[in-house]
Amino acid sequence: QPPIMRALTSEKERKIRMVQLRTVSKREKILFPVVLLLLVALLLPDAAPLLGMFCFGNLMRESGVVERLSDTVQNGLINIVTIFLGLSVGAKLVADKFLQPQTLGILLLGVIAFGIGTAAGVLMAKLLNLCSKNKINPLIGSAGVSAVPMAARVSNKVGLESDPQNFLLMHAMGPNVAGVIGSAIAAGVMLKYVLAM
Repeated sequence: QPPIMRALTSEKERKIRMVQLRTVSKREKILFPVVLLLLVALLLPDAAPLLGMFCFGNLMRESGVVERLSDTVQNGLINIVTIFLGLSVGAKLVADKFLQPQTLGILLLGVIAFGIGTAAGVLMAKLLNLCSKNKINPLIGSAGVSAVPMAARVSNKVGLESDPQNFLLMHAMGPNVAGVIGSAIAAGVMLKYVLAM
């Protein structure tokens, strides 16, 4: 990501300071996952289970009602699920199946898509700067890929290289989470068409 970000932005653009974000109310934090899930369930039912879990976890954390359950899900359970997911995928990943042209082609397409997503995010932020009163640092556009939280951290790191006092991490988390939601919706759309074949 950093080479693409540096190639598409000038030093001056990388030094743009973002204005302080407004405080989000508790009501907004609770309504967001509910409204998001309702919209996805109505418009793209195939993506609802995937986004439903995202929304459920968000609602548990923000409501503050199920504190112990929320703490367990955020810490212990996520680690256990990650281990089992890694073991199950790793058990199926034998060399003669993995090192095939088709699999390597899929990996190559993923790398290309990641690069295009990074470039498109930076260019979109630059386009928004042409018609926006408050300038947007184009580096946060590169965080619009669904690699949470690494894409946001990379945006912050590249910004800090140009200006050690320019902290972009929290600004970059917005596009980063939007990338996750967009990827889940895109996966739902793809599932719909693949299952229909």
